[in-house]
Amino acid sequence: MDLNNLLAPHKHDYAVTPHPSPRTEDDLSAILAAPGFGEVFTDHMVDLCWSERGGWHRPRVQPYGPIELEPAAAVLHYAQEIFEGLKAYRHADGSIWSFRPEANAERLQRSARRMALPELPTELFVESLKQLIAIDGRWVPDAPEASLYLRPFMFAKEAFLGVRPARKVAYYLIASPAGPYFTSGPAPVSIWLSEEYSRAGKGGTGAAKTGGNYASSLLAQQIAYDHGCAQVLFLDSEEGTYIEELGGMNVVLVKADGTLVTPESDSILKGITRDSILQLAQDRGHKVERRRVPIDEWRDGVATGEVTEVFACGTAAVVTGINLLKGESFEAGSADAPIGELTSSLRQELTDIQYGRRDDVHGWMTRLDA
Repeated sequence: MDLNNLLAPHKHDYAVTPHPSPRTEDDLSAILAAPGFGEVFTDHMVDLCWSERGGWHRPRVQPYGPIELEPAAAVLHYAQEIFEGLKAYRHADGSIWSFRPEANAERLQRSARRMALPELPTELFVESLKQLIAIDGRWVPDAPEASLYLRPFMFAKEAFLGVRPARKVAYYLIASPAGPYFTSGPAPVSIWLSEEYSRAGKGGTGAAKTGGNYASSLLAQQIAYDHGCAQVLFLDSEEGTYIEELGGMNVVLVKADGTLVTPESDSILKGITRDSILQLAQDRGHKVERRRVPIDEWRDGVATGEVTEVFACGTAAVVTGINLLKGESFEAGSADAPIGELTSSLRQELTDIQYGRRDDVHGWMTRLDA
């Protein structure tokens, strides 16, 4: 029996404090006309507390603003924190939906287990999304390729300097209107191969969505920028031979026979967008392989024509074609190559489901405003 579920508050127990001066309609219209990504935040946020004795309690919706922490808060010293990323989409009839939020809840729970944090029950996770949309639904854009990015996160807030799992934890949910993640939109991008740095190691936290994994990718990401690339690709830390993932996205290779190949590793984040794209490909009759993928399979495959398309996928960017892989002594592909036909088609199918333009045969969508 899950004690946290027994202690979970009912959805009507949320205390709601409206923002005293929310954005005006004119201000909001200007923001939504050019939202960027993760730069402006909605008027409110959700938070829940957890303690070793009380479980999950005190669910609140309150004005977005600074979080008060003691200087000795465990998260500031030992990085005990996790997060998620998902989106709210406005459909043509004005309704607001999210894509597979239960899968995000389950991944947050897996991350919590790895980082010695309490697991937030799925029903509380989904309810937090609905509570924020109930008060900030007007922030969900209706423009093409636009959405409201939802960022749930959890951290150790107990003030102590001993090295042990925290006994007091906070869960928050904030949101930000979002346009295309890459300035190029859905156009393909160039990727830099990092052969000096690794994102994660065997037995580490690579499969958890925790900030340290992203912090460790930033230096390599900056090197990628310096080489004119939009993202960085990491190899495995043991042999430096096998493809892992980008700084924040999964990778898929498309073979000449239509087979889709994606890396399988214990140090790779289990991508919800990736799994959904692969399911759509299987629905069409494509073979899908999840296995270790040598970097030479990509590099040589592009040269021989055995690899016809490569794409990256994740919540923020959805699906982005990769037309050029660059390293210290090689280039594979062409910066002038257009997005691949299958990449484009799968991206269109997925976004059509998310925005309500195509039947949701897998039951992936959850309505948030009802």
